[in-house]
Amino acid sequence: MKIEIRLFATLKELLPTNNSEGTIIEIEDGMIIDDLVEKYKIPRNIRLIILVNGKHKDESYKIQDGDRIGIFPPVGGG
Repeated sequence: MKIEIRLFATLKELLPTNNSEGTIIEIEDGMIIDDLVEKYKIPRNIRLIILVNGKHKDESYKIQDGDRIGIFPPVGGG
């Protein structure tokens, strides 16, 4: 199945395309967000902000064909 994945800020360099414009990838049926975190070597020591089709999800979400997934590192500022 095909999905679109976008990694933002410091995470974007982990994608082969090195951008936040979105990359279409093919994944195995039954994968969850945590599988993508492992595949792209996203650091597990930070709290991730995960959006699937514009809605907050956690790492246990079972990915569906055609999902648009955005993963953000923690946002800071002041």
